[in-house]
Amino acid sequence: MRVGAFILAAQFPGQGQGEALHRAVRSAEVAEEAGLDDVWLAEHHFVPYGVCPSAVTLAALLLGRTRRIGVGTAVSVLPTQHPVALGEQAALLHLTSDGRFTLGVGRGGPWVDLEVFGAGLAAYEHGFPESLDLLMRWLREPRVGAQGERYAFREVAVVPRPDQALGDPDDPCAVPPGPPVVVACTSPSSVRMAAERGLPMLLGMHCGDEEKAEMVALWRTAAREAGRDGDEIAAAGHVSAGVVQVGDGRAGATEALTKAMPGWLRQGLGAHVTVDGRYRAMRDPLAYTELLCRLHPVGPPRLCADRLAASSERTGITRFALLVEGSGDLAATEENVRRLGTEVMPQLG
Repeated sequence: MRVGAFILAAQFPGQGQGEALHRAVRSAEVAEEAGLDDVWLAEHHFVPYGVCPSAVTLAALLLGRTRRIGVGTAVSVLPTQHPVALGEQAALLHLTSDGRFTLGVGRGGPWVDLEVFGAGLAAYEHGFPESLDLLMRWLREPRVGAQGERYAFREVAVVPRPDQALGDPDDPCAVPPGPPVVVACTSPSSVRMAAERGLPMLLGMHCGDEEKAEMVALWRTAAREAGRDGDEIAAAGHVSAGVVQVGDGRAGATEALTKAMPGWLRQGLGAHVTVDGRYRAMRDPLAYTELLCRLHPVGPPRLCADRLAASSERTGITRFALLVEGSGDLAATEENVRRLGTEVMPQLG
């Protein structure tokens, strides 16, 4: 089992953007000190829900500040950036970090981001498969050209090649030939799209174990139908996102989240603007926080470990990205991360 910290650089009411980013960086540094396996970084534009606009840029900083921990994006939003540019950045981070980088990609939402970056609504509604396929070709082939609906260019050399890492290719500890890629999936169609390409899923924190188990089962079925190898299907490293708050008791841990998260959710989610003016219903912030507390490891260390173990058994997922900054406080977040690493993870074996 791999347990990681999910970091949004969330800006809570009354906080500055620099404060949110400082807490994000410290959370990752403490995660390495505490023995966590990974940190996962989100990106958002123009909203206080998360003030990191480039997950790969923050990943580069954290890979330079750490030596052991894996660093992944959760996720880089593909419709608002060129797949080749993102592929180049991913290859660079993969090679210079000795394979510690994982690229998570997703479709994002119908936000004003599409207007600002010139992608247009079609990039969100129809263009994701083309962008994903171009990205994967860039990460797997020595030369790439494109003749698609959105991207068309002559064949060019892939530089740097992700498979050009130094080391003995027969060494089991050698850097793998390219950065791992995971795809955020929120619907049956996105599950099938990832499965057909043999790409593991990143499943959101709003989903319970039953829904995640159904998505894993659908992924496996779709992968088999697409002719994917059985060993590849069995080894797929899906990632389950969630929330964690480690406390001395369940009531105190829950209170830490219900006091802080609703204000952040109300402010952050309420700031999203759709590109075409469509109505988007916002979850009730308090009810959503209470749901997350019920679904995920919130409470004393033994309860947190039991919930993670039970979730893994029910879903078949062994990788977790757990939101650690739900209290909104730097000292409390650092303590949460340390307790996750030193008191919860050892009980997972």
